[in-house]
Amino acid sequence: MKQINYLLLFFLLPLCSLKAQTPEELKSWLPEIDGWEISGEVEVFNSDNLFDRINGAAPLFIENNFREMTSMEYKKGSEYITIQAYRHATPEDAFGMYAAERSSDLAYLPVGGEAQGDKTNLYFFAGNMYLKMWSNASGDVSEELQAIGKALAGRLDADAGYPSVIRLFPAEGQVPYSAAYITSNFIGHEFLRAVYTVKYEKEGQTFQLFVLDGGSSAGVKNILIRYMAFTKQADELKEGALLVKDRYNGDIPVLWKGRYLIGVYNENGDTVAGGDDLLKELAGKL
Repeated sequence: MKQINYLLLFFLLPLCSLKAQTPEELKSWLPEIDGWEISGEVEVFNSDNLFDRINGAAPLFIENNFREMTSMEYKKGSEYITIQAYRHATPEDAFGMYAAERSSDLAYLPVGGEAQGDKTNLYFFAGNMYLKMWSNASGDVSEELQAIGKALAGRLDADAGYPSVIRLFPAEGQVPYSAAYITSNFIGHEFLRAVYTVKYEKEGQTFQLFVLDGGSSAGVKNILIRYMAFTKQADELKEGALLVKDRYNGDIPVLWKGRYLIGVYNENGDTVAGGDDLLKELAGKL
């Protein structure tokens, strides 16, 4: 009986850390900020009414398995700080949504798994949440935003970071802050889902290394069947190296290993120098 209880605890602990954060919990985690008052008003949105608040941006959130958004505020006279906390199905989805909205106009800041911001804005991910914060203050409130962000991130996931698969990608040649997670429609194909990707610059070439998680070997095979039907290839499908001849994206070398399909993609369709070695290196870590 004790052994069964220990096993149950082993499987339930990871789930506890990803439990659904209620709007009440999120509000209770807001820290006191000198000179600012936490508003008693909390708004909650789901996939049925998210359009009412963010309109045209809603489809991308829903594509990234959005579940619920909690909107909270701090006030100081006519000034405010708004916090929108988007809960997604998984930490990968939250990271993917954050990565999709990265901006070259913002600085990177030490909050959560990764953060960007400026004097009046802060965006970051932690756990299965993507948080967007901004203020109408006329001055610099970056310090206040980061204090709020760090308090929330510490409660959501004190060890927030990139998904474990992303951390396995070869370091040499990586373009900083290019890691992403694509829930569907990778390189224009609806069936290419759950894709981890990082951009590289090596030997004068720019390309992407990617890992598709099919959930199982059978899942990857089903994806390849659809892909080969699209490319009109009759190749035998078995684990190992394959070449996908995509008429829209060029030749894409891939390596099938268990639940994963590892590939290297160049937008120009050019052969990536050392691409096969990169595939083998990454496959060896999975």
